[in-house]
Amino acid sequence: MSGISILRAQVDDLRQLIRRHEYLYYVLDRPEITDAEFDTLYQRLQTLETQHPELITPDSPTQRVGGRPVEGFASVQHKAAMLSLDNAYNAEELREFEARIKRALPGERFTYVVEPKVDGLSVALLYEGGRLVRGATRGDGRYGEDVTQNLMTVRGIPRYLHGPLAACAALEVRGEIFIWRQAFEKLNRELEAEGEEPFANPRNAAAGSVRQKDPRITEVRRLDIFIYGVSYAEPDPFTEHWQTMGQLLEAGFLLDPQDRKNTLERYRRRCADIDGVIQAYLEIEAARDEIGCDCDGVVVKVDAIEQQRRLGSTTHHPRWAVAYKFPARQATSIIRKIDVNVGRTGALTPTALLDPVEIAGATISRATLHNADEIERLDIREGDTVLIERAGDVIPHILRVIQEKRPPDSTPFCFPGQCPVCNAQAFRPEGEVVSRCTNSACLARLKESLLHFGARRAMDIEHLGEAVVEQLVDRKLVRELADLYRLDVATLAELERLAQKSATNLHNAIQGSKGRGLSRLLFALGIRYVGEHVATILARHYGSMDRLEQAPEEELAEIFGIGPRIAQSVALYFRQPENRRQIEQLREVGVSMKEAGVTAEPRPLAGKTFVLTGGLEGLTRDEAKELIVRVGGRVTSTVSKKTDFVVVGKDPGSKFDDAKRLGVPTLDEVAFKELVSRGIESKK
Repeated sequence: MSGISILRAQVDDLRQLIRRHEYLYYVLDRPEITDAEFDTLYQRLQTLETQHPELITPDSPTQRVGGRPVEGFASVQHKAAMLSLDNAYNAEELREFEARIKRALPGERFTYVVEPKVDGLSVALLYEGGRLVRGATRGDGRYGEDVTQNLMTVRGIPRYLHGPLAACAALEVRGEIFIWRQAFEKLNRELEAEGEEPFANPRNAAAGSVRQKDPRITEVRRLDIFIYGVSYAEPDPFTEHWQTMGQLLEAGFLLDPQDRKNTLERYRRRCADIDGVIQAYLEIEAARDEIGCDCDGVVVKVDAIEQQRRLGSTTHHPRWAVAYKFPARQATSIIRKIDVNVGRTGALTPTALLDPVEIAGATISRATLHNADEIERLDIREGDTVLIERAGDVIPHILRVIQEKRPPDSTPFCFPGQCPVCNAQAFRPEGEVVSRCTNSACLARLKESLLHFGARRAMDIEHLGEAVVEQLVDRKLVRELADLYRLDVATLAELERLAQKSATNLHNAIQGSKGRGLSRLLFALGIRYVGEHVATILARHYGSMDRLEQAPEEELAEIFGIGPRIAQSVALYFRQPENRRQIEQLREVGVSMKEAGVTAEPRPLAGKTFVLTGGLEGLTRDEAKELIVRVGGRVTSTVSKKTDFVVVGKDPGSKFDDAKRLGVPTLDEVAFKELVSRGIESKK
C-alpha cells in the first residue's frame, strides 16, 4: 500500500471515529469519551488535513458540525447555522487566534468580549414581533428539533420581549440550556429513589429534560439558560456584541443566571487587548465554583459586529471567536478494587473503585478503565495511587499511575477469561479491544438488555428501572424480552417497593410500548452497531420486520448510511435462530413490527444508482440523498457505466463530464424532483 493510501486510510478511520462520538454527544447525549480525548482526535484529523489538503472532503467533520436530530420532534431550519467553536488550550494558542484575525484584517484594532462557556445544550430562540414562536436544539447545525413547548418552561426565557427588541420582525437568540449543580444532584436523588437510572452528568440531564414528551416534566427539572448572542435580526440594530448583550438584558433575558439582579458585568468582561482577555480568563476560572453550574472555559469574541462579518466563518466555526478551555481538574486517589461489569452485548468493562475524592465539586468514587488494553497500557493495579482528572468538569478519567506510591507486594491485574457473572468463556474477536461473554443467556446480559429495551429512546417503558429489572430477573419472572409483556398487575405488585398503583402504572407502560414502531424496536433489540439513527434508516427503508429479516447483506450494504460493517452485523443477527425466535415471541405478544407511515410495497426506483454534482437551489445535499433513499435508490460518489442517473446542479464538477463521457443520463433539479415525486406518488 502506498504512503498516500495509508494516510487516506488513517484519515477515513479518524473521520468515522469522530462522527460516531459526535453522534453520541450531540444527538444521543451519551458521550463515551472525555472532551479532551475528543479534542485530541479532532486535532489529529485537522493536522493530517492541513498537511495533506488533497485528502479534505466536504463531509469531513472538520468541514461541518454536529449530528442529526433524533426522531420525536419536528425538524426546523435555523435562521443561521449553529456552528461549533475552535479551541485554545493555553495563552500561546490564544495569541495565535489574535494573530490570525490580525492577518485577516491588517492594521485594525480589536476589542474583545469574554464570557463563561457554560456546558449545556445549545438552543436557538426565534421571536417574531417580540413573541417567542419557536425554540429549537442545535441538531446538525442547520436543522434542529422543535422543542418550543418545553423551552417555554425554562425560567430564564421570556415569552415576550421588552424594549426596542420587541419591535424586531424576527430575532433569533442563542443560548445554552443547563441545570444548576444543586438541582442536578436533587434530580438524581429523586430518580434513584424511583428506581430510575440517574443522569451521568449535568449536560445529559439538561439535554434529556429538554427532550421530554411532557413539558410538565421539563418544568419541574428547574432548567435555566445562559444567553450568549443573536444570530439573526430583522431589522439588525446591533454594532457590537457587548451592546447586543445589553439590549438582550433590557429585553428581559437573565444574562447571568446566577445573579438574579441582572448584573451584566459579573461574569462577562470587555477587554481592550489579549492581555486583558487572559486576565479575565484567570478571574473567571478562579470564580468557576461560584458560578454554580458546569463551566469548562471562556468564549472570546471580537466585539465589533462589522469585523465579525468580514472575518466570516469556516463550515465548522466562526473565525471571530474561540473557546479558551480551562485545564482539567485533577486529584489523586487509591484504587481499592477493579470490578469487571457485563453489558447487554456481553462486553466486559473494567471499572476502578476508588477512595472517594472531590474534584470540581463532585465526589468521584469510580472511573472506567475501558478495556484490558487500557489497563495494560497504564499498568493499572489494585492498590495503586492514581492521578484522576475530571475533563470538562464532567467525566472522571485515570491519567496515570503514581509509580513511587505503588505497594511493594503489588501484582499485575489479570483480566478474566470468563464472564464474572455466569463463568462462560469470554471471547475477544481479532482486531477488537473488548472481550465479550459468549453466553447469550447470561443473567447480567439479560438485565442490561432489559434496561436498554425499556429506555426512553428505545421502547420507552416508564418505571422499568434497575431495581425492578433486578427483581424480575432474580425471581425468574423474566427470561426473555417477550416475558415482559406476559406479566400481569398482580405479579408486579409482589415486587418490593411496588404498590398496587405503581404496579398498574408499570403494567400500562409495558403494554403501551407495543405500538412504538419498527425503528424503536430495532434500536431496543440491541443489534450491534444499530443505534437510533441506523434503526430509523432501516425502518424507513424496509417498513416491516418481515422485509428486513429477508434482506441479504449485499442489499443492506448499499443503503445510504449503512455500509458493509453494519450490514454484516444486521445480517448476522437475523441469521441467528435465537434472535429469530425472540422476534417471533415479541410478535406473538403483540409488539408492532411495522414503521408507521412507511409502505411495505416494493420501491419504484429500487436499486437505481444516483450521483450528485453541483449545488441544488431548493434542496441541501442531505435532503436530496434522503429523497433518493426514500424511493429505494442509492447514492454513490463516483460515476461509472453502472450509474443510472447523475443529478446536475449549479456549478457542477468533473462528475458531469464523466457522465457525458460515459453516456450516463443526467437530470437537472426540476427533472430530478419530478422523478422522485413520481416515485413517491406511486407508493401511495
